[in-house]
Amino acid sequence: MPTTRVIRIRPSDDGTMEQGIAQIQRELRLPSVFPPEVDAAAAQAAANPRLPDLDRTDIPLLTIDPPGSMDLDQAMWLERRDGGGYRVYYALADVAAFVTAGDAIDVEANRRGQTLYGGLSTIPLHPTVLCENAASLLPNQLRPSILWTIDLDANGNIAAIDVRRARVRSRQQCDYPTVQGQLDVGHADPVWSLLREIGQLRQALEKQRGGISLSLPDAEIGCEGGQWELEYRISLPIEDWNAQISLLTGMAAAQVMLGGKIGILRTLPPPDAHSIARLRLTAQALRIAWPDEQSYPDFIRALDPAQPRHVAMMFSCTSVLRGAGYSAFDGEAPEQPLQSAIAARYAHVTAPMRRLVDRYANEACVALCAHQPVPDWVRAALPGLPETMDISDRLAHEYERAIIDLAQAVILAPRVGESFEGAVVEVRHGSGRQPAGQGGNIGIVMLRDPPLEAHLESPQPLVLGADVSVTLKEADPVRRSVRFSTSS
Repeated sequence: MPTTRVIRIRPSDDGTMEQGIAQIQRELRLPSVFPPEVDAAAAQAAANPRLPDLDRTDIPLLTIDPPGSMDLDQAMWLERRDGGGYRVYYALADVAAFVTAGDAIDVEANRRGQTLYGGLSTIPLHPTVLCENAASLLPNQLRPSILWTIDLDANGNIAAIDVRRARVRSRQQCDYPTVQGQLDVGHADPVWSLLREIGQLRQALEKQRGGISLSLPDAEIGCEGGQWELEYRISLPIEDWNAQISLLTGMAAAQVMLGGKIGILRTLPPPDAHSIARLRLTAQALRIAWPDEQSYPDFIRALDPAQPRHVAMMFSCTSVLRGAGYSAFDGEAPEQPLQSAIAARYAHVTAPMRRLVDRYANEACVALCAHQPVPDWVRAALPGLPETMDISDRLAHEYERAIIDLAQAVILAPRVGESFEGAVVEVRHGSGRQPAGQGGNIGIVMLRDPPLEAHLESPQPLVLGADVSVTLKEADPVRRSVRFSTSS
């Protein structure tokens, strides 16, 4: 269930967003540069990669990413198998070919945990000499890789899994809009038609098992004629088909590690009743039909990202991801091994240059497929990885949330004193939530236009689900504060 929200910010003359994001980075004490010893070690590693013996430069791998991307984690090639079914080659950047456990790069990566995206700049997990150069699967460059080979049957189910180190060479760097345009007019390379075919089969399997792929649109914030606006870019179909290959690889990795009784899974418990009830209230506030008999997964699939109200609903649906985490194991499998949104056992492996845990999971899978012991440095790190990643995830979410709060305050600042229509989607008293119908004087309102959630205060007890007319009392970009109140 990918939920990464990319926030793009167009530079403005007054520098409002730029200054606000710089302040957020200072408040969160985010690293602005790498320590000199890390940069030096990265430069040395970039010049001396550990290339594997196995040569698979015969595979005509391609990359596909947003335009202008340089940190290319994955390269892919797809084939039909004799007798039916498909073969997926998925090469991943081999970070361990440049980084040694305990070295300066590794220590800093364990401190950072993941790449942070902040609209105007990126705070990378690894120095750019690696993630945008020597380790990146750029075209026509010999690269070390973790090469996954996954065979599928005619229905898209996994039939066989193999993963090993191999040297590879990507043939071409492609981007989503160009390839989608070629597909739309029937001029695309046949491999992209095969991606569509496999992606749609995997989407059908996802629906059968009750999984959800929540493909959030990218948000772009810009200033036109002195007026700040928020726009959304809807993901293209090819992005969703490509995401299915990443999900497939993560599920294959979980299968390998569970079979070998050692590894680390990405887990998510089923959503609780309160979260689903709150989402139903949000749908009601946005006037989006959600019949009682319609399941949560079916409701998500029915949302239309071309409609702003539906986009707001999609963002609200990420609230059910509470409890997402990592479960490391060495022996018995975790008691709760499922990633409930995907409705399968799943592991993070496909973004090793941007997410720390992927390096360890890939290393475990390579060893297990070779019937070799998992390296001691991986086994020693496994118990502490969930906490390391949880801390990193919390920081990433806090950073994203602060930028969103800043953007909302900037957009609404000229409208202080105006009235808006919405509905109450959460009621609180102090720090606690109130059940439906019970009083509380603070809560969350979901506005209809613009479709966003904000803090609400009221002199009278609020009622969950009630339609309300609210007044914007505060929109302060410096404090990143937006506050509404009901009429007295």
